[in-house]
Amino acid sequence: MFSIVTGGAGFIGSHLVDLLVRRGDRVCVIDSLSSGNRVHLSDHLDSGRVELIRADLLSDGWQGACAGAERIFHLAANPDVRGSAETPWSVYENNVTATMKVLEAMREHGVPEISFTSTSTVYGEASVIPTPEEYAPMVPISVYGASKLASEAMISSYCHTYGMRGSIFRFANIIGPRSNHGVIFDFIRKLLRDPTRLEILGDGTQTKSYLSVGACVEAMVFATEHGPDQYNYYNIGSTDWIDVVSIAEIIVEEMGLSDVAFSFTGGDRGWAGDVPKMLLSIDRLQKLGWRPKIGSAESVRDAVRSGLSEL
Repeated sequence: MFSIVTGGAGFIGSHLVDLLVRRGDRVCVIDSLSSGNRVHLSDHLDSGRVELIRADLLSDGWQGACAGAERIFHLAANPDVRGSAETPWSVYENNVTATMKVLEAMREHGVPEISFTSTSTVYGEASVIPTPEEYAPMVPISVYGASKLASEAMISSYCHTYGMRGSIFRFANIIGPRSNHGVIFDFIRKLLRDPTRLEILGDGTQTKSYLSVGACVEAMVFATEHGPDQYNYYNIGSTDWIDVVSIAEIIVEEMGLSDVAFSFTGGDRGWAGDVPKMLLSIDRLQKLGWRPKIGSAESVRDAVRSGLSEL
């Protein structure tokens, strides 16, 4: 299998590349390295098992690399949910316009299949929890969520118009080694600066599902290869959830700290566009034959340990 991975030097993308290489795939990574890191791919690049094309998807010149590819995993995006309110146009271009460029490259070079990383934020503040894939109406409350939903719509249209096959993955909070953003990353760095206190955005009751990055990419590849329809869409997450204060307590414990004073900015959400409660139904993936081996709390603890080991 010849697979293209956009954003393959990033957090989730590099773990996906690891898995594809273990399977014996030929892999080409297209990444601008604006947020990704070449070192994540260094072993594969040195061995010649992976080709890296450094390019911004909004530019031209990278499209020829798609010739002969059997599948594109499109992960490249601006992943900053919180920051999307500050830079909406940049988020739109890097998420929606970039997806259009990928779809046009597929059409030009006859690539038959795309797997796309979307997000739980497409659902907005869902009134049904756990939230199934069929939930409606989808009313995103963040610019990031809206950009991902728009990208989903374009992928659906290309699949049905041009006979492509598509898989959409709506992620819960994916955590683990190589991550450079999110609540665990932020808390560890705050506590390194001041181990006596920790500011928590919101009131700390925000409760969400967390899943290890290794389990996430396994689910992606499994569902891509076992999806029954031309256009498939799945939630990927754990079957339980954890609140922010509990995450903070795990981090404090794993860092060997004591007497840490928690302070709160107040309100039921951490920032504009934050969803206070999120738990996805993964029944569709489970019926397909995949289920996570660990829950949110254990995934958080593992991610904290890996984050501390990377310091």
